[in-house]
Amino acid sequence: MQRLKYLLMILLTGPAASAAWADETLTIVSWGGVYEQAQRQAIFDPFSKATGITIENVTYSGGVDAVRNGAAQGDWDVIDMIEDQAITACDAGLLSQISFDQVAVAHQSIPVEDDFLLGAFRNCSIAQNVYSTVFAYNDRAFLGEKPESIADFFDLEKFPGTRALLRDPDVILEWALMAEGVPIDQVYDLLSTERGMRLAFRRLETLRGSIIWWETVDTPAEMLNDERAVMASGYNGRFFSAAQDDGMPITIVWDGQVISYETWSILRSSQKQELARQFVRFATAPEQLAALAELIPYGPTRTSAISRVGLHETTGVPMRDHLPNAPQYVDRALYGDSLWYARTKDFRRRRFEAWLREG
Repeated sequence: MQRLKYLLMILLTGPAASAAWADETLTIVSWGGVYEQAQRQAIFDPFSKATGITIENVTYSGGVDAVRNGAAQGDWDVIDMIEDQAITACDAGLLSQISFDQVAVAHQSIPVEDDFLLGAFRNCSIAQNVYSTVFAYNDRAFLGEKPESIADFFDLEKFPGTRALLRDPDVILEWALMAEGVPIDQVYDLLSTERGMRLAFRRLETLRGSIIWWETVDTPAEMLNDERAVMASGYNGRFFSAAQDDGMPITIVWDGQVISYETWSILRSSQKQELARQFVRFATAPEQLAALAELIPYGPTRTSAISRVGLHETTGVPMRDHLPNAPQYVDRALYGDSLWYARTKDFRRRRFEAWLREG
């Protein structure tokens, strides 16, 4: 009862009362799979229960073109976006301008601007969780010494076998420089130079004959499980689910992880702007962020939420130990530079496609 009162208090802080929203429908766009299932349990269903509002889900694969198409149809309201794509979509005028006082409910003792991670608020988005791109390996592939560092991912002599990689320049170029020994805090500065690009592609070239490309997010774990690859890049939550829920022989290596922000944004074309803002307020409350992290290991973007994260509801696994922003993993983590991604996308894509053609 106390929790329900708390949820209703959050929702009633806007100008419209929840009673006025009964029988309304809000269309939320997200990524599908185990992630969207976790969102349904931790956020969507509790929101509907507290307000009477029906949540309709649309699954997409990301990208600004998809946002543009959804805006043209006019039936998308709130969208879960990778931060650099939200920046690009905002610049294109596809998203509504929002401010933290419109969409973030304050913790009892911590001001909103101090509670959220640095850089969590952009013109058209609010960061809701952090996920990371990591690499994982098949436990059966290496009976003796196991991979432990990002340099091992590029070491075919010590750890032979196929590498499964996303067919995209994101992350792999950062990994290439880290494998070369470039300090984490210098990676993006160096990648912004011709010398840095040459160095990164030179390191990537060492893997050319041992790469199998993937495009859908569940594929890397499947490639490891059926031994098409011995190592694979992928998202920490998908690897966690494959190992914990499906029993796949997969181990995550946290060294060199690239941490990114997952955000909520509101479509400028939505006819339900206030209702959308109220949903974002609910979805970024500490209780909901912690509830999501207990189902899938994406780290809350609020300090007040991290302290609430407990055990996985079915396995009893301590979920704080599996979050990308857990203290034991952040020393060798690279926080992805969303502005750099947004501003260099076309340039990186051209260089990457040229490298692919050379093979």
